[in-house]
Amino acid sequence: MLPRTGVSKQDIREHIWDYMESQNLADFPRPVHHRIPNFKNKKTLLVPTPRLRTGLFNKITPPPGATKDILRKCATSQGVRNYSVPIGLDSRVLVDLVVVGSVAVSEKGWRIGKGEGYADLEYAMMVSMGAISKETPVVTIVHDCQVVDIPEELLEEHDITVDYILTPTRVIPTGCERPKPMGVTWSKISREMMEKIPVLRSLRAREQQAGKDVTLQGEHRHPPEPGRQQTVPWSAGRRPQDTPGPEANSMEAACGSPLGEGAPLAADVYVGNLPRDARVSDLKRALRELGSVPLQLMWEGRRHRAFLRYQDAAAAQQAISCLQGLRLGTDTLRVALARQQRDK
Repeated sequence: MLPRTGVSKQDIREHIWDYMESQNLADFPRPVHHRIPNFKNKKTLLVPTPRLRTGLFNKITPPPGATKDILRKCATSQGVRNYSVPIGLDSRVLVDLVVVGSVAVSEKGWRIGKGEGYADLEYAMMVSMGAISKETPVVTIVHDCQVVDIPEELLEEHDITVDYILTPTRVIPTGCERPKPMGVTWSKISREMMEKIPVLRSLRAREQQAGKDVTLQGEHRHPPEPGRQQTVPWSAGRRPQDTPGPEANSMEAACGSPLGEGAPLAADVYVGNLPRDARVSDLKRALRELGSVPLQLMWEGRRHRAFLRYQDAAAAQQAISCLQGLRLGTDTLRVALARQQRDK
């Protein structure tokens, strides 16, 4: 620290510039002397997948040395397709700040969206995957005219509240103490929504295996059958082998051990339209993030396809539902039961 007396403005400038250069804190342009410093504090930007059709989030990853024009494109729907990777339920991501859109918001932090419930659902799924906690701040950015009084009786238990409101003229700390959702309220989820959102089906299966009540809207709760064996979900901490063998038909274990005597009849899933430059690690990463890791994976990169082995036909059908619409790069993969595709 500089002494409090006997220093000039220029002394303070030189001290700051020297320190930032010596600690490599400054970003382009360098050196920072005689400039307003740009400092390094890069944040990862996650954007929701539209209507959660193909996953939970996409992580924006601009190419090295991206120009301003490319960075602007990264903020568009086309940019998300070209410069992002999917983030699924197994991703060990920690979110520092949630920014949510609003149609209306009150100074008490009560929020109204456009009425489809996706923002509330995205928040609840982030809670379930451990990406956020009740301490994670939630911010909304609105025009001053959108800040209105909202009757508390309009709020439901699954509605998220906001901690800060940003308008063109004000920053409003809400001090909201109303509890935020601590997970998905399954009784608010319709069967129709479940059919449209593969990643939601995966989350429900996990929570059902964990013994949670996942009864959907309009369903009657059925208690688990005594003594019924449940499949243990694949651990996010385990990683399969990541190097494919030289043979096109080599089979490699993704987790667990090969099926033994007495095991259920396994079922294979065909994955086609793999990009020319796709690697087995790309597919494995996508499978982990969607919660659809197979027992075994057979990679046929030269034929732009792969086969995934699951424990039984039900698990294979669930994987097909979860993988519908999956992209690697800009290509949408084709997914089907393998028995129709082996001889093609």
